[in-house]
Amino acid sequence: MPHLSPTPWQTQVRVFEKYGCTFVRQSGSHLVYNHPQAKHPVIIPKYEEVLVTVIRTNMRTVGMTWEEYFELLKGP
Repeated sequence: MPHLSPTPWQTQVRVFEKYGCTFVRQSGSHLVYNHPQAKHPVIIPKYEEVLVTVIRTNMRTVGMTWEEYFELLKGP
């Protein structure tokens, strides 16, 4: 299995939108997304590199598995 590493915020937006998250609003430098199965919003900071802890937390929030994440990360 590939190693989880920090990625740019644009990559995180692409991955979570493909997974079904919808953009709600922007609060400062943070993008707020909703997902139908999530109990609270997904927050993606507009950083050059989003930390692995933030990525893992967002994955847990929407119930995304490692396999799903890496498949979406690969792209089309």
